[in-house]
Amino acid sequence: LIDRGHEVDIYAYQPGDTSKMHPDVEKYHLLNRTHYVFDPKLSANYFLQALKGLVNLLGKGSYDIIHCQFGTLGLNALLLRKLGLLKGKLITSFRGHDISRYLKECGSDVYNELFVKGDFFLTNCDYFKHRLLKLGCDEKKVVVLRSGLDSSKFVFTPRSPHADGRVRIATTGRLVEKKGIEYCIRAVAKLAKIHHNIEYNIIGDGPLREKFEQLIQELDVSEQVKLLGWKQQQELIEILNNSHIFIAPSVTASDGNQDAPVNTLKEAMAMGLPVISTLHGGIPELVEDGISGFLVPERDADAI
Repeated sequence: LIDRGHEVDIYAYQPGDTSKMHPDVEKYHLLNRTHYVFDPKLSANYFLQALKGLVNLLGKGSYDIIHCQFGTLGLNALLLRKLGLLKGKLITSFRGHDISRYLKECGSDVYNELFVKGDFFLTNCDYFKHRLLKLGCDEKKVVVLRSGLDSSKFVFTPRSPHADGRVRIATTGRLVEKKGIEYCIRAVAKLAKIHHNIEYNIIGDGPLREKFEQLIQELDVSEQVKLLGWKQQQELIEILNNSHIFIAPSVTASDGNQDAPVNTLKEAMAMGLPVISTLHGGIPELVEDGISGFLVPERDADAI
């Protein structure tokens, strides 16, 4: 949008970790365009946080389009529009937890007003579109817009064995229940008893890191399984370039959270990596079992 000459403002809750930024954040100076609704220094006083966020919007709240990434933010923007602090057409993208876990928490009628007063809706897969329609969204107001990627950065490379004989497997994602990484670790541990030349690299971080570290120790696979933490895009591409197989074992979390087709799967597939994923959410819309990869049941280390 910036390249096409449009004016873009970004509203976020609070600053995140900027030590591993996407190159485009720096290229387009996106942090200079970002307004934070909450200030961590005011975390003890929710009212002050909310007031500061509203003040940020004053005098800057008139737009042609307000695009909310996630239905939960669509609800927030709808409220701000009702208060007269935001003006513009309201478009909401549903992307995962907002159309799975959040419904379980708040009930199936939580988006009723948004469906009526929102101007347009996007989902990133048919699976979530059908769920929106079932909840009562007008079919004329919703379109599937699948996430794309820059294939000039994720370049196809035919895969062949490395000279050192090692088979390198990779997974990318937050270390949370929904990503199903526990079952990959267990699968690799089973395989490592037969094939000692396996290397499994897990890229990402999150609340389950300590649990996974303990599991790796318990299964005695610390030589084979590595938790690499967050990586910047170019670092990720280098790891994938040196990998043979990619696994994205998403599961339905205990709180109901589900995935659409996982972007990291698309990146791996674009780079020519054989992929293994699960019969989960919108993933079968991306991976055709036995054709562009393999799909296995959720939470099944043996099937992986």
